[in-house]
Amino acid sequence: MQETYKKIRKDKQIIKFCTYGFLKNLKFFEPFLIIYLLQLNLNLLLIGVLYSVREVVNFVFEVPSGILADNYGKKTVLSICFIFYIISFVLFFIGGQYWVLICAMVFFGLGEAFRSGTHKAMIYTYLEKRGWFGHKGFVYGRTRSFSLIGSSVSAIVSIVFILQFQALNLLFLLCIIPYILDFILILTYPESINTKHEASISIIGFFRSCKSQFTSIFKDKSIMKIISSASLFDAVFKSIKDYVQPILQAMLISTTIITIKTLSPDDNLKVYLAIIYGVVYLLCAIATRNVYKLNKHRSSAFMMNLYFDVFAVVLILISLFIRMNQIYIVIALYFLLYIAMDSRRPLFVDVIGDFMKKRHRATVLSIESLQRAVLVSIFAPLFGFIADTFSMSILFLLLGIFCIVINRIIRIPQASK
Repeated sequence: MQETYKKIRKDKQIIKFCTYGFLKNLKFFEPFLIIYLLQLNLNLLLIGVLYSVREVVNFVFEVPSGILADNYGKKTVLSICFIFYIISFVLFFIGGQYWVLICAMVFFGLGEAFRSGTHKAMIYTYLEKRGWFGHKGFVYGRTRSFSLIGSSVSAIVSIVFILQFQALNLLFLLCIIPYILDFILILTYPESINTKHEASISIIGFFRSCKSQFTSIFKDKSIMKIISSASLFDAVFKSIKDYVQPILQAMLISTTIITIKTLSPDDNLKVYLAIIYGVVYLLCAIATRNVYKLNKHRSSAFMMNLYFDVFAVVLILISLFIRMNQIYIVIALYFLLYIAMDSRRPLFVDVIGDFMKKRHRATVLSIESLQRAVLVSIFAPLFGFIADTFSMSILFLLLGIFCIVINRIIRIPQASK
């Protein structure tokens, strides 16, 4: 087993997969996105609407992009996604008017739709060709850990950039560089993993394929159960993950905390946010790379269920400590949310990989992303409304209760593994 792990670590294509994830996650703007939008005089409801727009676009194009990838080539679809991302970054840089931000979210949503599921499907194909499919949890955990290291590096580098240039919108232009490099990297992937089932694009054939694949997938109760658990968990997290930014901003005003005297309050906030994101992503990388070891004791299906309950408890604790104005504990609990989210993904990939048909992989993973997109498009403005109308504390309390209840309904049976 250890000898196989060594071969996997040294494999050139696996290294490319890891490099792809590292570059993809160099989103230098991420620690400051909500702060940037708040500086444009948007409230949390309007910000929630922007997030909703992104997810609606993702919703519309998610499954069609997966079917396109399965039938006409995954490299092609994955390359296109980076073009959409770059257009989005340019529009965010322009910013200013609300309609420009909406357009930016539209192109970001297109990028997400064309990317999600496609790369994981290519990893599945490569592992099968090398006889390593049984180690998919280990491989995905490793590639995802590099993505998270990219996020950590991105957050730390953004500190220097922000303090030097001050303007948050310049971070979007900086993101274009690694995304161009990732576009070039994808083109070097071998054709052997660019599996396709159609030689030419046919509109009639495309819709027939849609109907056939949809019918097959939605009739499989085991797949739908796993997909529902993954998409709900991720949707709740994705809708509230950046709320640490306004929470920290509000608490820094009312709490005595170590500051850099030569910096303004706004710059101190940016430094704290970047450090927090940098540390949390590094912890996530460690957890994600090692989560496969839990399978020595429990199945991935069991761990997915347990994670959901832990997630709910942490949400309730965050609510409590926000009320108590305990900034350090709130931040620590946010660390746990991120770690739970990222280390749960390899468990999902391990469980779902045993149920998918080979030619439906990108489609199945796109359906999971589709469900998540639908839920985020509903949750984001709803959560923003609750936070604006009541309080952040009430929002997290309600979410904790909701997650406890919903996990009783969509619980993955142990027999599913």
